[in-house]
Amino acid sequence: MSLLQSTAYQIKNKIISREIKSVDLVSSLFTRIKHVENNIQAFIVTDEKKAIHDAIEIDKRIERGEEVGLLAGIPVAVKDNICTKSLPTTCASKILQNFIPPYDAFIVRRLKEEDAIIIGKTNLDEFAMGSSTENSGFKITRNPWNLECVPGGSSGGSASAVAADVAYMALGSDTGGSIRQPAALCGIVGVKPTYGRVSRYGLVAFGSSLDQIGPLTKDVRDAALLMQVIAGYDSCDSTSVKVPVPDYMEGIESDVKGLRIGIPKEYFATGLKSDVHTVIKDALKVYKRLGVEIIDISLPHTEYAVAVYYIVANAEASSNLARYDGVRYGYRSNNAQGVIDMYSKTRAEGFGNEVKRRIMLGNYALSSGYYDAYYLKASRVRTLIKNDFDAAFEKVDCIMSPTSPVPAFKIGERANNPLEMYLSDIYTIPANLAGIPGISIPCGFSKEHLPIGLQILAKHFEEKKLLQIAYAFERETDFHLKKPPLNVSSLQGA
Repeated sequence: MSLLQSTAYQIKNKIISREIKSVDLVSSLFTRIKHVENNIQAFIVTDEKKAIHDAIEIDKRIERGEEVGLLAGIPVAVKDNICTKSLPTTCASKILQNFIPPYDAFIVRRLKEEDAIIIGKTNLDEFAMGSSTENSGFKITRNPWNLECVPGGSSGGSASAVAADVAYMALGSDTGGSIRQPAALCGIVGVKPTYGRVSRYGLVAFGSSLDQIGPLTKDVRDAALLMQVIAGYDSCDSTSVKVPVPDYMEGIESDVKGLRIGIPKEYFATGLKSDVHTVIKDALKVYKRLGVEIIDISLPHTEYAVAVYYIVANAEASSNLARYDGVRYGYRSNNAQGVIDMYSKTRAEGFGNEVKRRIMLGNYALSSGYYDAYYLKASRVRTLIKNDFDAAFEKVDCIMSPTSPVPAFKIGERANNPLEMYLSDIYTIPANLAGIPGISIPCGFSKEHLPIGLQILAKHFEEKKLLQIAYAFERETDFHLKKPPLNVSSLQGA
């Protein structure tokens, strides 16, 4: 295994022990980025000069015997809807094409405090609205396992970068599955923390009651390492919860014997591809061998989750995106007469079709005479969905299901069918509505040799248990070690 294919945890120990230098690692990584980026289109912007400078400084501190952070010298990519003071934050939208924030997001500060090397900003569906990264205003990111297929979305750039070994770990955001679904489609690990576990300060808002930032990594141990850095209370985020952060690495190898795993019948219904069903059943057999108890459960309001999500999320999006008017920052139409015309043309020219669709649907759901019929009713059903999970967790320790009903689909295959695209997140959306944590881990492959992900859900703030359960599977299998054919032998010595 080359250094570029190694995990962040493995690399970190080599850097600390002076076996390798961070600057050499970063240089090799950018060589690989130049080699594969034209194929996968994972990044909106990279920052090689600053990354090299930071790596040199880390090496000097290690040479002097100084204490360094948890991610010392590790190259990390950041989804481009997370604010970075020194780099553009575009949300993959023309309306923010040249915007450079005046501050770092809380989690970006945490990365820097722990001596991570930020290598660039990754592509996404515009304003995180999509499930395929085809809705970016700049480029279409491709899946390293098959360049004709999507990487999932909206954190497709982050997932593709990690899968293609051009980032050791990456940050994404998850509003309805936007970390877990691309992780599944790209064959890596993705974690959606509990709502309030990770600060949203500096995350450009899509659905404020749903958004969460989380890790995309090569394996579960790396996910635990990155969670250790980003989790915690932040007074700048009114939704951040003051709950102690456990040591996610400690006890990650714990035995899972005797755990009760719930299998919701609603997640194995019409629409689930047979390949996915077979692989998930095989994954459950691994857990059975480890001594867990498999229990059939029901989450009866699951059938309403997609409808509820697209009312709540779009309503919140229409409110959050009202600020992009061409007055204070971002794109402004040059072909306007008067303020009202400028507002209208700026938004018409600056937003893509999917964002416009969601703004209009959100405005409709919030409009006079329809608020009670749509948004209020959706909010009440959302509570019923949360109650389903609460009742289930009285009987089981975690819930398992497919992450996505299908493996990666072809680029353009669902572009003209929004409903089919929305159903890509049918198994991930309920966790966001309930605010619970979830993880997707690679558990097998389709007949076309495309990755398939297993989703594990747990109670609020039980990320540590999630990581332990996920690691138990990873320890027994080698799916996380599989690499897409994009990885080339010419860099094996890097």
